[in-house]
Amino acid sequence: MNLRLSTLTALSLVVPYALGIGQQSCVSFQSSSSAFSVVSGKKAAPILISSDDWPGVQRAASDFVADIQRVTGVKPAFRNVTDANAQAFGSLPIIVGTLGKSPLIASVVNATQLDVSSIEGKWEAYLSRVVENPLPGVSKAYVIIGADKRGTIFALYDHSEQFGVSPWYYWADVPTTKNSQIFASASGCSHGSPTVKYRGIFLNDEQPALQNWAQETFTNGTGAPFNHLFYSNVFELILRLRGNYLWPAMWSGKFGVDDPLNQFTADYYGVVMGTSHQEPMMRSTPNEFTDRGKWDYVNNKAAIQQYWKEGAERSKNFESLYTLGMRGFGDLPLSEDTNIQLLEGVIADQAEILKEVYGTDDVSTIPQVWTLYKEVEDYYTRGLEVPDYVTLLWSDDNWGNIRGFPPLSQRNRTGGAGVYYHFDYVGDPRNYKWIISTQLQKVHEQLSLAVARSSTQLWIVNVGDLKPYEREIEFFINYGWNATRWTPNNINEFVTSWAQREFDVTPTIAGDISSIVANLTRYNSRRKPELWNSTVYSLINYREAETFVADWNTLQAASTKIYNSLSQSYKPAYFQLVHHPIIASANLATMYVSAGLNAMRAVQARLSANDLADTVEKLFDVDFDIETQYHTLLKGKWNHIMDQTHIVYDYWQQPMQNVMPPVTRIQSRKQALPGVMRIVPEGTFGSWPGDNRWNCKDGYNCPDWTLSLNNYDAFGNRFVDVGAGGPASIHLHPSLPKSPETRVYASVVDWSKLSDGANAAVLTFTAMSRGYPSLSNTVPSEFKGFVESQGVVSIEAAHSSRSSTVGDTTWTELPGLGKTLSGITLLPRQDQSFEIGAGPTPLVFGVALDGGEPIRVQPVPASSRKGDPPGWGSNNGWVANSINSQVVTFSGVTPGAHTLKISGMETAVVVQKIVITGGLTDSYLGPPESKRV
Repeated sequence: MNLRLSTLTALSLVVPYALGIGQQSCVSFQSSSSAFSVVSGKKAAPILISSDDWPGVQRAASDFVADIQRVTGVKPAFRNVTDANAQAFGSLPIIVGTLGKSPLIASVVNATQLDVSSIEGKWEAYLSRVVENPLPGVSKAYVIIGADKRGTIFALYDHSEQFGVSPWYYWADVPTTKNSQIFASASGCSHGSPTVKYRGIFLNDEQPALQNWAQETFTNGTGAPFNHLFYSNVFELILRLRGNYLWPAMWSGKFGVDDPLNQFTADYYGVVMGTSHQEPMMRSTPNEFTDRGKWDYVNNKAAIQQYWKEGAERSKNFESLYTLGMRGFGDLPLSEDTNIQLLEGVIADQAEILKEVYGTDDVSTIPQVWTLYKEVEDYYTRGLEVPDYVTLLWSDDNWGNIRGFPPLSQRNRTGGAGVYYHFDYVGDPRNYKWIISTQLQKVHEQLSLAVARSSTQLWIVNVGDLKPYEREIEFFINYGWNATRWTPNNINEFVTSWAQREFDVTPTIAGDISSIVANLTRYNSRRKPELWNSTVYSLINYREAETFVADWNTLQAASTKIYNSLSQSYKPAYFQLVHHPIIASANLATMYVSAGLNAMRAVQARLSANDLADTVEKLFDVDFDIETQYHTLLKGKWNHIMDQTHIVYDYWQQPMQNVMPPVTRIQSRKQALPGVMRIVPEGTFGSWPGDNRWNCKDGYNCPDWTLSLNNYDAFGNRFVDVGAGGPASIHLHPSLPKSPETRVYASVVDWSKLSDGANAAVLTFTAMSRGYPSLSNTVPSEFKGFVESQGVVSIEAAHSSRSSTVGDTTWTELPGLGKTLSGITLLPRQDQSFEIGAGPTPLVFGVALDGGEPIRVQPVPASSRKGDPPGWGSNNGWVANSINSQVVTFSGVTPGAHTLKISGMETAVVVQKIVITGGLTDSYLGPPESKRV
C-alpha cells in the first residue's frame, strides 16, 4: 500500500468536573480570592431581574433558582427589581438580563462601563462577569447578560449545567450532582453567535411509543396527548441543550389545534416553531385539512389558500419559521405530473398570503424554509426557483448520508442553506426506530461537510420518539452551537464528558463508558437491528457470527459491571442511556445467530440443534422481559416508550407484533442414518459422514473435507465441531469434554519445523479421517506490508503504509467511524459544490496498482435527483449494508509484492477497508485484517 495517514493532533479539552459539555468553564466549587460566591456558608446570592425583560427569560431565571437549590439545598431569593431598589436585596447579587430589553442591565452597563461590544447585536450571544459597584448601594455583583432573549436563557442554562444539573434531569432521570458551595469566576463565561442559526429536533414516527406514553402521562389516557404540558418539557430540554427550534409531532398531532396553549407556550419559553418538510404554512397536514375538499392545488386552490392563511394568522404573533411548498398527503409526492411552474406558483402564492397576514410588502424578514426532500430536490436541480430569502434545506437520504449542498453560485443566498437529518426513519428499505443505531462519528463527518459548504442556517434532525436518542440529540445540537469545538479526534471526549456529567463517575470510568458507547453504536450502525436476520453475519466464514455474538456478550459484561457499581439513584439514568440498548441489542443478536445455527445444525443432523431452538425461544421471551424492565422503571414513568416492535420484519414497515425467528428441531430419540457422530469442519455447511447437499457438488459420495492453514492466518488455528447425531452417547478422547457437542481446535505448534510449501497432516476421529494440509510461507526479507492468507489480503484503510499531501489537504483518520476500525478522508474539507450522483464534483476516487494509471471510481453514479441512486435500496443495497463496496479489477497480476495506491479526487470520500482477493468467501464484515510484516 502506498498510503499513509497523517494523524491529527488530538484537541485535548480540559474537562473540569463542572464543565458544561463543550463550553467555557466559569464555575468551581472551591473559593478563591477573585471568585464570586453563588452559594457558600448555606447562603445564596439573590437573583435580580427586571420585570420588563422577556417572559421567557424570567421563566428560565426561575429554573436557574431551582437548579441552585437542587445542587446545594439552598434556595436563592428571586426578585423583579429596578436599579433604585436593588440594594434592598443585598450587596452581592446575581443580576440577570437582556441587552435592549432590561432597564436593570442598561443601568449596570452605564454605571460600570462594561464592554458588551462582543455580544451586542449578535444572535443568541451572551457573557457573564463580576462587576464592581454596578448599582447604587451594590458593591459587587455577578452579571449574566444576553444579547437577545435566548442569549440570556442559554447563559442561565450554561451555568446550571456547570453547577451540576443535567439537561436530561427529566427526560432521562439524571440525578443532580450535589455540592454545598458554588462559585463563579470573575471573568465569567461568554459565547458568541452559534455556528448554526436554527438548531432543532423533529418529533416524527411517534406511534406507538411516544404517543402512548404522552397520552398516559399527560392526559390520564384521554384527550390529545401532545398538549402544552407535554411540550413544556420538550421546550425546556431544547433550550437547556442550546437548541431553539422544533417541528412538532405530526402523524397524530395537530400542534395548533390539540391545545390552544401550545403555540403560546412555545413562544413563552423561547422556542421557534415550524412544521415538517411536508406541512406548509404552520398547518398540521393532513390532520387539519378536513372537510375542505381534495388536496389539489389546481382544482381546489381557494380552499387550500384559505387553509394556509388561517395557519399564518394563527402563528403571526409567535416566533415562527414557515415551511413553504407542497407535498402530497402522508409525506408522499403530489403526483407524477407535478410541474415546476405549479410549485413556483404555490410558493409565490404563499408569499402573498404572508404579505396579507403580516400587513407588509416585504416578507424577506419572516423566516421561511423550503425542504429539498426526495422528489422536491429534483424540482430544484431542474430549475425551480424560490426567492433568495428562503432557506434551502438539503436533506440526507433518510439514512444519514446528506444528498447534496448548494453549488458555489448559491452560497450567497440571504436565506442560506441547511440540513434535514435522520436518527429515526419510516420507509424504504426498512424502518429503523427502535433503538440507537447512529454513530456520532458519522454525524460529525456528515455535518462537517455542511459547515464547510455554507449550510449553517438551519439544522433539524428527525428523532422519532425523542427517546432513546438522548446522547445523539445533544451532540447534534451541541455541534451546531459551536462547530469549532469538536473534531474527528475528540468525539470520544464529548462522550467522556457526558458520562461524567450524567453518572457522576471518575474520569477513568467515564472513559470506559465512552468505549462502551462507541462499541454499542458501531455494532448497531454496521447494520441496523431492524435489518438483522439469522444469516446476515456468516455462520461459517471468518468466524463472523460467533465473533458478532461474543463482541455483544463482552460489551454487555462491561456495561453490567458499571451498572452494578452505580448507586441506586444513578442506575435508572444509566439503564436508559447506556445499559438498555446494550442488553436489548445483545439479546436480539444472540437470538438471531442462534436461530441461524439451529437451522444449519438441523440440516447437519446435529442433536445440538434442539438446544439452540430452546435458546431462541428463551431469548425471545427475554426481549419482552427487557422491555418490561424499561416500562416498570421508576414506578412506570416510561411505560410505553419501548412499545416499538422490532423482531422479524418481512418488508419495510414495522411488524404488527414481534415474531420469534423460525426454529426447527430434529428427532432426538432417533439415531441419524450415518451413525452416532457428526463431524463438521470449519468453513462449510456440510457434515460427515453421510450425504449432505453442502458436502460436495453432487451431494452424495462426497470426499472428506480438506482444511488449510498457513503461518500468516489471522486466527492461527482451525476447528472441527464434533456433535451427536441422536440419543447414543459419544465417547471422545479422555482429554476432550464429554458432551453432545464440542469443538476441537487444530494448530501448528512450531512452524519452523515445517518445510516451505504444503505440509499434510491427518486428523482422525472415531467415525472418519480428515486431510489437513498446512502451508509454511516465506516472504522476501525486504518486503514490508500485508501478506496474503486464504486467498485474501485485508487491510484497514487507517493502517496503510504511506501518504502524500497536496497543499494543506491530507488523508486523515476518522477514529471509530465505520464497521470495523475507522475511516480515512481528505481534510480539510474543500469548499466544493457537492451533490451525490449529480453536479460537477460527485463522490469519486482513484485506484492504481504498481504505478499504473488510476482507475476512476464513482461509488454513486450520476442519476436523477428525483429518486434514490442505483444500488441504494433493497435489503442488500449499500444503504442497508452501511457501506458502498466498490470492485476494481486488475488483469495480468502475478504472484509477489505489489503496491496499491488510492488517490482522493473529492474531499467527501471516506475509505474504510481494502480487500484484495482471489478467494474471498461470503461474509458481512469481510475478512479480518491480514498479518503485516
